[in-house]
Amino acid sequence: MIHYTEALTGLIADVVARVEPLAFIQLPRLLVFARSGRTGAEGAYATCHSLNLPTSEPGYYFWRDRRTGAITRRSPWFVTKTPEVRMGRQRLDYLLSFSIPRFCDQTLQGSRKAAYYPHGQPWIAKLDTVIHELYHIAPGDAGLRQVERADGEASCRSHGPTFLEEVAGFVQAYLATRPDPARVDFLRYDFRGLVRRYGAVAGRTFRNFPSYPQRFHEVLATQPDAPDVAIVSVPGSTQPRCYTEKDLQVRSFTLQGTRRVSIPQLDDAA
Repeated sequence: MIHYTEALTGLIADVVARVEPLAFIQLPRLLVFARSGRTGAEGAYATCHSLNLPTSEPGYYFWRDRRTGAITRRSPWFVTKTPEVRMGRQRLDYLLSFSIPRFCDQTLQGSRKAAYYPHGQPWIAKLDTVIHELYHIAPGDAGLRQVERADGEASCRSHGPTFLEEVAGFVQAYLATRPDPARVDFLRYDFRGLVRRYGAVAGRTFRNFPSYPQRFHEVLATQPDAPDVAIVSVPGSTQPRCYTEKDLQVRSFTLQGTRRVSIPQLDDAA
């Protein structure tokens, strides 16, 4: 059995050590975990989740009458917060999630990044995705990297016009250091190939799988004035607001689904 998220964690450590523009990333503050994602389905191959986003300004949801535009009902005032994730005494700043088996079956064919690897092997697409997500991490614990518009103001986009090109440059810089082939070998196999080689594919997940640490709403104890309309409650979050190593588990992934596995060496790694 291959512990896929541990293999990714080792690769990330090697990339950060070899690619100078990413050297600021503090690995003890980052955790890799797996999410379920079918091959061929829509959705991201991987995602960078920031755990240092500030609490939002107070606000509320409201509904308007389609004909008159008048507010007909609203939610209570609330703020949006980020859950805390701790591994031992270390508070984490970032999570990187990878969709399995979708990530494992990724290739360059038909992707925007293919233009930057005209002679690249299919597995380079996965290395590019790993470095792509690392590049979203902003220096100085500033959350996710901001994209600037031509006028210097922050853009709401997550990818600037040169983002993919810069990531491809980091990929080439990493490969130019001639890393140990064993470090990237697992990327060469698609999901079926991994199963044939290792017997099974496992990954670190959170105990409330398929959920994971996500931003949540907290209703204000003191409600400011708002339009005098009917108030409807906001469903409360049932997920933890603080996660620790006790909230981790290891699951085996298949093309049909996942199941919890209890293997001492894999549990210890999680």
